[in-house]
Amino acid sequence: MSPVVSTGNLTPMASRPAAKKSPAKKAAAPRKAPAKKAPGKKAPGKPAAVRKTAAWKPAPAPAPSPTAGVFRLLRALWLGLAHAVGALFRGIGRGAKGLDPAHRKDGVALLLLALALIVAAGTWAHLSGPVGDLVKLLVTGAFGRLDLLVPILLGVIAVRVILHPERPEANGRIVIGLSALVIGVLGQVHIACGGPARSDGMQAIRDAGGLIGWGAAAPLTYTMGDVLAVPLLVLLTFFGLLVVTATPVTAIPQRLRTLGVKLGILHDPEEFARTEDDERYEEQWREALPRSRRRGPDPEAFQPAEAEQEALARRRSRPRRPSAQPALGREMDAVDVAAAAAAALDGAVLHGMPPSPVVADLTQGVSVGDREEATTPTPVPPVRPQQERLPAGAAVPDLTKAAPQEPRDLPPRAEQLQLSGDITYALPSLDLLERGGPGKARSAANDAVVASLTNVFTEFKVDAAVTGFTRGPTVTRYEVELGPAVKVERITALTKNIAYAVASPDVRIISPIPGKSAVGIEIPNTDREMVNLGDVLRLAEAAEDDHPMLVALGKDVEGGYVMANIAKMPHVLVAGATGSGKSSCINCLITSIMMRATPEDVRMVLVDPKRVELTAYEGIPHLITPIITNPKRAAEALQWVVREMDLRYDDLAAYGFRHIDDFNEAIRKGRIKAPEGSERELQPYPYLLVIVDELADLMMVAPRDVEDAIVRITQLARAAGIHLVLATQRPSVDVVTGLIKANVPSRLAFATSSLADSRVILDQPGAEKLIGKGDGLFLPMGANKATRLQGAFVTEEEVAAVVRHCKEQMTPVFREDVTVGGRQKKEIDEDIGDDLDLLCQAAELVVSTQFGSTSMLQRKLRVGFAKAGRLMDLMESRNIVGPSEGSKARDVLVKPDELDGVLAQIRGDAPS
Repeated sequence: MSPVVSTGNLTPMASRPAAKKSPAKKAAAPRKAPAKKAPGKKAPGKPAAVRKTAAWKPAPAPAPSPTAGVFRLLRALWLGLAHAVGALFRGIGRGAKGLDPAHRKDGVALLLLALALIVAAGTWAHLSGPVGDLVKLLVTGAFGRLDLLVPILLGVIAVRVILHPERPEANGRIVIGLSALVIGVLGQVHIACGGPARSDGMQAIRDAGGLIGWGAAAPLTYTMGDVLAVPLLVLLTFFGLLVVTATPVTAIPQRLRTLGVKLGILHDPEEFARTEDDERYEEQWREALPRSRRRGPDPEAFQPAEAEQEALARRRSRPRRPSAQPALGREMDAVDVAAAAAAALDGAVLHGMPPSPVVADLTQGVSVGDREEATTPTPVPPVRPQQERLPAGAAVPDLTKAAPQEPRDLPPRAEQLQLSGDITYALPSLDLLERGGPGKARSAANDAVVASLTNVFTEFKVDAAVTGFTRGPTVTRYEVELGPAVKVERITALTKNIAYAVASPDVRIISPIPGKSAVGIEIPNTDREMVNLGDVLRLAEAAEDDHPMLVALGKDVEGGYVMANIAKMPHVLVAGATGSGKSSCINCLITSIMMRATPEDVRMVLVDPKRVELTAYEGIPHLITPIITNPKRAAEALQWVVREMDLRYDDLAAYGFRHIDDFNEAIRKGRIKAPEGSERELQPYPYLLVIVDELADLMMVAPRDVEDAIVRITQLARAAGIHLVLATQRPSVDVVTGLIKANVPSRLAFATSSLADSRVILDQPGAEKLIGKGDGLFLPMGANKATRLQGAFVTEEEVAAVVRHCKEQMTPVFREDVTVGGRQKKEIDEDIGDDLDLLCQAAELVVSTQFGSTSMLQRKLRVGFAKAGRLMDLMESRNIVGPSEGSKARDVLVKPDELDGVLAQIRGDAPS
């Protein structure tokens, strides 16, 4: 076939651009589609005219091949088998990924142990068979004479994986170190055995350092000789040893001295008291700096005092601070370095311990003033010098951390405490309570709030600046310092504007902050943190103070844990709306007592009218009576507490002591004894803690009896070792009466629904602005201002574990006279006689109308004054009405739903 002259048609169709087609060809493209899809139609080397003709005619069908069907069958079987095997292995892989990481690590460790056993059998016992030959070929051929150490190495690695599965970050370091160590040692062994070559045979290499030793030593000895090869291999071995033990070269003298001190060869000098923790803290501090500042920081940058002096001079030279908003993306200065270090290490308490001294010193050096953490319920802040303000463009320093005490391990309280007789009681371990994660010391949200506050002050032309902040788990308190001649009222008047700027309605202003010449603005955190009860109890202060009545409350705004001694309160009122954290606080109080006190130290009376809050503590040995759920029985229990208080005061007066602690100490030391002829055995009195979970229910059923008992206990029971914890979710004046408030000096208020409730609890506003879920205000006895804190939280699983431990140690010993009155009173003044029907009618009339009046009985029953007065006296003797109060109507003490029981008692059907 002759070619066509046109050069454009010589271009193959596959390489021809589609844009050059004519409109006619584009229209014909759909009809060409079937011909293009047929196999074997395209001929790249043929002219375009020939291909055009072939496109319009169907291709002849190829002759069928006899082997095509067999080939397709074999191909289909092979692909099916491949897909099945692939699906099987992919399923196993997905199952392995879904396996628990702990199981995967245990599997790796057990596999290493199995390999160690196989290698040990092949190298130590000369195992015969295919496995033994394989071990000889691989292990002995690779490691040579040191093949006996390979099983030990595998076993050590397997044991480390089993014991420390939580340290996967060290695997790479250990692999590199072991590789360098093995290569260096085997190379030296190869040279020491004469350096056999491959021409000497494989057996000669196995008798030396193996293939690894030959591969490491042969190139060195060939290029530079044994004189330089041996030192290089020694250095490689030394490097591998340092990497495996994670020992820098500069730390070798310290490690050797530490080893000498442990072996008793050297003494422990103070100049080498540096620990690995300090190195780790410094490393984390270096990582917290920007990359541009990590290698060579400017020594002159760490001069915060000069920077503050220059800022103060600039501020005094101008009448008003310029309106400048702090730039968040600028280069960090000295103040930022300290703040970043504190933020990276999270200067908060990690697992209940203070932060590193390195970061504490850095933070203390740039802070505006010293600060003491409020680890006690009544902190006394030190007198501070006048604070200096930072320049307008400077970042705000983090004042969350102060210089802490030296960290040390907490001594475990696992000693066996002897109870009465031969009973031995062990306190629960703190391991039963979970550890919380480290708290944040600074976040981007805090910087944004600082910028918003600065913007508000600039827009309203208030000469004020944010000089620092302290971040707590729930709220952050920003410290604002005012300029000269600026009224504090100008800040407090901007409360709603500040709330609008920071997009939070719960803004609380403290003017001033106790112990500081600054105004505090408390703003809730957008990222709240949980405070675990275990972290509070792990404080060093809690371990040093073994007082059994010390309880954990939570964490304050400054990041310090708050604990309180109930014996010093001596009574506390806990109030808050539903869901504000009141029940969690009660659980933390009870759990703290169980964790720190034995039943010989503290006994408890739990009153739970709601019947579901305190059921988890049923059966613990600290209870002196089963949990009381009936409000009437609760009133009887309070009356028993009054009688117990009188008995204790009788003993104190008889032996000449003023406090129950002095009396107990004298008994333990044997200074006082029972009178001669008396069969009584003197024993120390335990503290008695009475917890009422819902006071409102008791005040509804028997208000007079409950109020009288509470007032009597709170007035006198402090010296007798009896303390009350009253909780209510309805803090109204008819529940928390004036007498109760006057005798319960310590208050713990959670979020309330109104300002009136806050004034009832704290005698001041503030509780209505709390944000709930444990956010509270603690006002201990003697304090002028309440401390804001985030209440601790204990889970139901932790409570169940502690209760289970206490039940296993001892069974409770109840007293039967708590809920049954010790004296049955016969209060019938005179015989009813023929007036039984009139008395029943009078009782029904008075109880149904809830109005007790003698004149009403005269009118309704049509009796004279003398008869009506006698009926009223009979009802008074049976506690149906209260005593006479002049011309006023008498109080009705019985509710309408109790009328049937009262009538049965009058008729003699029920015991009085």
